[in-house]
Amino acid sequence: MTTTPTPPSGSDTIPAEHDPAAPLWVFGYGSLLWNPEIDVAERAPAMLQGWHRSFCMRSIHHRGSEAEPGLVLALDAGAGASCEGLALRARPGTEAEALAALRARELISSAYVEKLVTLWLTDGRQVTALAYVIDPSHAQYCGGLPLEEQARIIARAVGGRGPNADYLFNTVEHLEALGVQDGELDWLAARVRALVGAA
Repeated sequence: MTTTPTPPSGSDTIPAEHDPAAPLWVFGYGSLLWNPEIDVAERAPAMLQGWHRSFCMRSIHHRGSEAEPGLVLALDAGAGASCEGLALRARPGTEAEALAALRARELISSAYVEKLVTLWLTDGRQVTALAYVIDPSHAQYCGGLPLEEQARIIARAVGGRGPNADYLFNTVEHLEALGVQDGELDWLAARVRALVGAA
């Protein structure tokens, strides 16, 4: 039986505790799909219940700036929601290094919250993994933006890791390789390509 997680509160912003003797799994649903930046021993298609993927976080570092924020994907809690992605297992012996790298990357601001979640793998296994979810009380949270507005932001924003559009295109490409269809992301990719081409 699964339960729907509650949105994170301020007390949940302390990073999740990982047992150093246990395998380190992390849930990839955005850029971790194609650029995990950790030594990965195993990749497995996975499902997370109770959360959905959306461009609900303003990016002022990696894919935008404070002057012109971009948008990045985050997991937003929702009753009956689910998200397909990848479970990534760090190579044994590299867990501490991987955890430090993930936290330096994902917790650059307090908009993401690190949580321990249960993933259902397509081979029937259940694993406990880290997931980076949005704090809906944070100033960078922007859930519910119209898709056209999202597309216009993504088409023009650039951050420390490059154009916001590349982030979208790479994510869609790797979801397609997994056989995952995300209608909103597919629409955004087509619309952003049109906007970039018209610029």
